[in-house]
Amino acid sequence: MAFGVYVHWPFCTAKCPYCDFNSHVRTAIDEDGWVDGILSELDWVAGKQGASARPIAAAYERATNKNFRPVVETIFFGGGTPSLMQGRSVGRILQKIAALWPMANDPEITLEANPASADAARFADYRAAGVNRVSLGVQALNDADLKKLGRLHDVAEARAALKMAMGVFDRVSLDLIYARPGQSDAAWRGELKEALDFGTGHLSLYQLTIEPETPYALLHRNGSLQIPDDDMAAGLYETTQELTEAAGVPAYEISNHARPGAESRHNLIYWRYGEYAGVGPGAHGRLNLGGRRTATAAIKLPERWRDTVGKSGHGFAERMTVSNDEASREHLLMNLRLAEGLDLAAYEQRWGARPQAQKITAMAQQGFVTLDGDTLTATPSGRLLLNSVIEKLLN
Repeated sequence: MAFGVYVHWPFCTAKCPYCDFNSHVRTAIDEDGWVDGILSELDWVAGKQGASARPIAAAYERATNKNFRPVVETIFFGGGTPSLMQGRSVGRILQKIAALWPMANDPEITLEANPASADAARFADYRAAGVNRVSLGVQALNDADLKKLGRLHDVAEARAALKMAMGVFDRVSLDLIYARPGQSDAAWRGELKEALDFGTGHLSLYQLTIEPETPYALLHRNGSLQIPDDDMAAGLYETTQELTEAAGVPAYEISNHARPGAESRHNLIYWRYGEYAGVGPGAHGRLNLGGRRTATAAIKLPERWRDTVGKSGHGFAERMTVSNDEASREHLLMNLRLAEGLDLAAYEQRWGARPQAQKITAMAQQGFVTLDGDTLTATPSGRLLLNSVIEKLLN
């Protein structure tokens, strides 16, 4: 099973009003000190894995090598704004990971970047450190909407940053948000066509949602912010599928589109319910420790996280065993986000159970899932109502 490492860099130059990620604005930071904390947390995770009797296919290796650790297939720097980090900080973290775990021959190493902080010299430093994939948070190709979204770049800067990234990195992903206030189908078609014309192999196309405890939530409650209704949003989703499929970058996950072979290998670990370490303030992980699925969640407030790491070697606020029932539910929810569907035989072998045949049949008759042999797949309409579909399959 693939293993990945997620590194969370929590700092931003400004907080976007729609964002509920663990991101914080600071006028100045001790970058080396924050990196030291991440390195300590990586040490702690690797130590826990090495001390654990891990359930792997090679039973002899498990029995004879007490320091066995999984091979790192992917690394992902998320945030926040990781592109505010210096190249040498990224390099320190990558060197530590390589010292703690065996590395795949061709690891995917992704860094999220904002156009406002895109810099040719810094991109070159990231590439020299080992980053081979960048996810660029453009979010809109419309200056008025970029301003409403709280972004610090304009469309010209976004285009320049994208061109720069494509000249430095082998793989580039472009992020956009749709179903924005006042957005028409015609406007989204024009914007998405321009994005597709850039020629990146991967696009993340997210529908705007109003998240609690954000400025957008307050504006929405008091009527100052109107977003497309459900029918309009569904139409924009259908337009998204139509245009991306025609361009050869179909959806392989609800919000992610790629040319064959250009899928995000790191995110596929999440959606296939693999194993991943999450380090840094607010990061989540799913580790296999002592034969048990273990969920980790780090302290969100950066300063409190750093103080705790200094005292304990890690900043995890939660470390809890995930029951088989909960894990099987999580697995089903994550895997059915994918166009490839879920292998029910492998699922049953892993968790000892599968959704009842009559429940699958009922969902299929309503047009929410399909069953081809042992492959269960959510239809496009099923993926739009996935939480409800999962509840009906399992309850």
